Amino acid sequence: MLYGREHVEKYQETGGKIGHDWNGTVTLLLTTTGRVTGREYTTPLIYQPDGDAYVVVASKGGSDEHPQWYENILRNDRVTVQVRDEVFPARARTASEDERTRLWPKMAAVWPAYDEYQEKTDRQIPVVVLERV
Repeated sequence: MLYGREHVEKYQETGGKIGHDWNGTVTLLLTTTGRVTGREYTTPLIYQPDGDAYVVVASKGGSDEHPQWYENILRNDRVTVQVRDEVFPARARTASEDERTRLWPKMAAVWPAYDEYQEKTDRQIPVVVLERV
């Protein structure tokens, strides 16, 4: 099973032929700019399309802290997204409460552990919308 750096490398090398389909779901690559280092960081994330946008979840396995990629987008919402072999610039934003109410079940349907992760933490796990720019 691909994970972490190897997942990113195989996805990039093969245009998503290896890595897009993962553990019964699908992943994209999200590249953010480090809020401290200014370096680019790429993270594979489970996603679902929503109209012209893509939706991801900042779960960090139910940790009480947000994942680093989410902290990065709070500082700089300009990101790069790769879905299969398509790479494009996007704007990342936290879903509004109404959007989250609609999108959370959609995401939990493809990765049921999201509900378990939410039960493990007091923080509301953010749902993030990635919109092309």
